[in-house]
Amino acid sequence: MKRIAPKVLLAMAVVVMVLAISCKTASVDSLDKVAIDGQSILTYWDDDAAAKNALIDYVEAVVDENSADYIPVENRIAVFDFDGTLFCETDPNYFDYCLLEYRVLDDPEYSAKASEFEKSVALKIRDQNENGTSYSELPVEHGQAVASAFKGFTMEEFFDYIAEFMTTEMDSYEGMTRGEGYYLPMRQVVDYLLANDFRVYILTGTDRFIVRGLIGDTLGIPQSQIIGSDESLVATGQGDTDGLDYTFTSEDTMVFGGEFIVKNLKLNKVMVIMQEIGEQPVLSFGNSTGDASMAMYTITNNEYRSLAFMLCCDDTVRENGNQSKADKMYDLCEQYGWVAVSMKNDWTTIYGDGVTRK
Repeated sequence: MKRIAPKVLLAMAVVVMVLAISCKTASVDSLDKVAIDGQSILTYWDDDAAAKNALIDYVEAVVDENSADYIPVENRIAVFDFDGTLFCETDPNYFDYCLLEYRVLDDPEYSAKASEFEKSVALKIRDQNENGTSYSELPVEHGQAVASAFKGFTMEEFFDYIAEFMTTEMDSYEGMTRGEGYYLPMRQVVDYLLANDFRVYILTGTDRFIVRGLIGDTLGIPQSQIIGSDESLVATGQGDTDGLDYTFTSEDTMVFGGEFIVKNLKLNKVMVIMQEIGEQPVLSFGNSTGDASMAMYTITNNEYRSLAFMLCCDDTVRENGNQSKADKMYDLCEQYGWVAVSMKNDWTTIYGDGVTRK
């Protein structure tokens, strides 16, 4: 048999290697293309949903370097409200409201020690849960009561308390615990944006540390990008000394100080965007007038193409929806140019199979 010269063998080997690498690269490129494709990720959305198609059209345009709408990676910023946008707020109320109600009225280790103010706030929450009573002062009072009811907790102790509460059964739904109340279609939106190199921030009216404990690593968002209402933190050895006059020592631990600072709603969300993000978002997702300022800030005088989406709570079968509130939000979307999301018509599921209203 005729022998093949070494140089020829070497050349053949190089060709084989190049072909193998090319095939591997093509395979990876193919996978990457699938990973960022909206139709393959947003599977819990109806194919004809206008909001879904608006989002896909937007993302495909702004990530295309050849598009006039191209947005550099460093400027792809999306902001999300949490309760009612990413997570259930109808069990029968916000997660953090139910947490305080339990802490003050039902926790055997604390209820007897709760202050009269904390009890009055918790009873308002219970009345709202059971009878639908509205209290205009409740958002701020709730923040104040949370701060005082968990005074002295370390961050680890606080997160452990939240984790335990997350395992309890929901009052309003069968088939999921309090920690599992994510809107699956909206989780897919987060996944879709992350796959397309967006920085995703949570801007919520809920206590910052409650939401950080609740989310953990579930959404793939760093804790530093989860922003909410604030309460004070102090060093264990600080006493009444002002932070400007005290130096943290090796003996210190940071604990909750018991003072409420700010409720992150309405215009305060815009202030927080400017303070903590420092750049104008290009996408906003919310569900109420508490998110209206954030939405308008996103789409007003933006250097880049921008959109604001608002969820409308019109599903009264799979979710404790409210058609009246939904109708008002539809009107606001039309008035201000926001993209309306119908929980009833745009989503093929909300919480997944096996979850039903009680």
